[in-house]
Amino acid sequence: MGNSLASAFDAARPRDRTIVTRRSILGGGLLIGFALSPLGRKVWAHESGEQPSLRAIGEQVEGSETGAAFQGFAPGGFVRIDPAGEISLLIPNIEMGQGIHTAEAMLIAEELEVGLDQVTVLPAPPNEELYKQPLLQSQTTGGSTSIRATWGPLREAGAVARTLLVGAAAQRWGVDPASCTVSRGTVSHAQSNRSATYGELVEDAAKLPLPTDVPLKDPAKFTLIGTPAPRVEGRSKTDGTAVFGIDVKVEGMKIATVVACPIFGGTLGAVDETETRAVKGVRDVVKIKNAVAVTGDHYWAARQGVDALKIEWGAGQNAGLTTELIFADLKTASETGTPVLAKQEGDAVGAFAGAARKVEAVYQLPFLAHATMEPVNCLVHVRDGGCEIWCGTQVPTAAQALAAKILDVPIEKVVLHNQLIGGGFGRRLEADYVGQAVEIARQVDYPVKVVWSREEDFRHDLYRPAYYDRISAGLDGDGKPIAWIDHITGGSVLGSYLPTGLPDGTLDSDAVEGAAEPPYGFPALLVDWVRKDPPVPVSWWRGVGPTHNIFVVESFMDELAHAVGADPVAYRMALLGDNPRAANVLKLATEKAGWGAAQPGEGEGRGVALHLSFGSYIAVVLDIAMDGDGAVTLKRAVAAVDCGHVVNPDIVEAQVEGGLLFGLSAALHNGITVDGGQVQQTSFDDYGQLRMSDSIPVEVHIVASTEEPGGIGETATVSAAPALGNAIFAATGKRLRSLPFLPALSSGS
Repeated sequence: MGNSLASAFDAARPRDRTIVTRRSILGGGLLIGFALSPLGRKVWAHESGEQPSLRAIGEQVEGSETGAAFQGFAPGGFVRIDPAGEISLLIPNIEMGQGIHTAEAMLIAEELEVGLDQVTVLPAPPNEELYKQPLLQSQTTGGSTSIRATWGPLREAGAVARTLLVGAAAQRWGVDPASCTVSRGTVSHAQSNRSATYGELVEDAAKLPLPTDVPLKDPAKFTLIGTPAPRVEGRSKTDGTAVFGIDVKVEGMKIATVVACPIFGGTLGAVDETETRAVKGVRDVVKIKNAVAVTGDHYWAARQGVDALKIEWGAGQNAGLTTELIFADLKTASETGTPVLAKQEGDAVGAFAGAARKVEAVYQLPFLAHATMEPVNCLVHVRDGGCEIWCGTQVPTAAQALAAKILDVPIEKVVLHNQLIGGGFGRRLEADYVGQAVEIARQVDYPVKVVWSREEDFRHDLYRPAYYDRISAGLDGDGKPIAWIDHITGGSVLGSYLPTGLPDGTLDSDAVEGAAEPPYGFPALLVDWVRKDPPVPVSWWRGVGPTHNIFVVESFMDELAHAVGADPVAYRMALLGDNPRAANVLKLATEKAGWGAAQPGEGEGRGVALHLSFGSYIAVVLDIAMDGDGAVTLKRAVAAVDCGHVVNPDIVEAQVEGGLLFGLSAALHNGITVDGGQVQQTSFDDYGQLRMSDSIPVEVHIVASTEEPGGIGETATVSAAPALGNAIFAATGKRLRSLPFLPALSSGS
């Protein structure tokens, strides 16, 4: 088995994963852009005037607003085939464990008629004009959008390249292109017994006019797409040769670590460096506005040096901030603030007032940290009127632009080398750590790699917002909802993320995603949002808005079912008449889990959650057991997912498994709390994660679908908390409306 696995990795491993340079991009051979507009195909894009946010886009429109690399044959966004037959794919999305290097290479290879082992995957350099993808309107990896954005363009690029190469062969041999066949990068003509490799044909192919109407493969003829092809970077990750940002080394490099003011908004005061300067291996002490960095010959010297500093901090106005005050403010804002309308259908308020039965609840969700496996790091060398950066980032052009702004240099003077990322989860959608590293590196004359400690990583994250939601439903005499009202209150991720901010009174689409478009049919619905930004920095977190809204919606759906004595699955199914895809995954997951067939035993519970997010439908059934002390034992999860066309089922399964476990960790253990303006959690001892011994079997059933691809990297994370909360209720009769669950269970509340 081990040899078989190694052989599989060898078959798919790329030959060269070098840094892309301008010379390598513009060298000889055939360059094919990510074609889109010439074929007039549809892409996932924004409606006119819609916010460019990290949210699932639910409509398809003609691709008039796509990025340049997706519009035609712009140099830079391309497949490159050189005369030696080397096939390179530059992709704008960065690999951070989600399998995107493999999936996007599969799209190209399928239409190009080459094996995955014949493709070298290279990360694209920063270039907003060339690599701005249509969903996010920027060169960004996030929001589970990568395949949704490249499904058409990358296949078209491969198809156009194949058409040119076959055309070159046919012209050389004086035959009809339709009489030629292609296999593994070799064009053949059976009647004349002639063949030529792509490398032998590229010079002729590059002289041909670009075709404007190239059909894509019929999905029924796919040989690669839809198969569990091995990961292109898998072998390097198992043998230790993969290079993440934290692994990069350059000549003359020093290591730095940093300590910033622990109070939100605080500043740096006086610093006594005496003991730090005496630490062996310490090189420099560098001060910036709200932090101090120590550089050294190695990390331990830098860390000892930081710990030896005696620092006076300027506390600022948030020194009295606590979690209790934050939630009190959210509650007040929810009850007295001016809401922004998200969705209204019918007269929900009137229907609720006249309902035969009324059910109401309040849900609270905490701030969440990203807690990535790879802590924040960035290597910078400031020199020659510019700088060179090595890091893992989900936003390479934003990081490049920030560095240029700090140094006051033209953007072309900033060279950024993007690396593999050891877990992003949205943290690397921010460029703050790149800016900090540039501020430090500009004060020394050597390359410096800034590595945050785990404690610094927790204390100075940008967190998933905390929320306070009031939700209510009016039921008719049969127990069916005739009115659904969801009042959401929380900070605005878009408001903090967009360079222009979000004007007051403008809806943050992320804040209501998963609430404004529930999968169920309600006769009357009202969803609104009150913005209340705390003095705690917030940003994207795996699953973003849906992780909070689906917890509320799916938990409350369970509340309604139990209020009228109905089975939770049957209650949901009765409201899905106009949503066959949602009904299908719910039916599939519950049948595979044995819902209703085998009842849970004493102290056991089974919970269900259903939702649409990031363009994919998913239903999850979770089995648990409880003991008398409130401890939860996870037993089994069954998921059914409809994510449209599937590129690689192994990657889909891995993302569902990993996303669900990630979400269960958060639901059970995770919550960032504040006291005295400081984050109280500092590492995994007080921000717990599931251990290997806690892991459970996760059955993933993928629906065969011909729909456009949906996102999958975050979908299962969203399912975790509601499925678990509903299972806990089934086991104990306790409805927990605040996260995380374990503190409430252990306290007996």
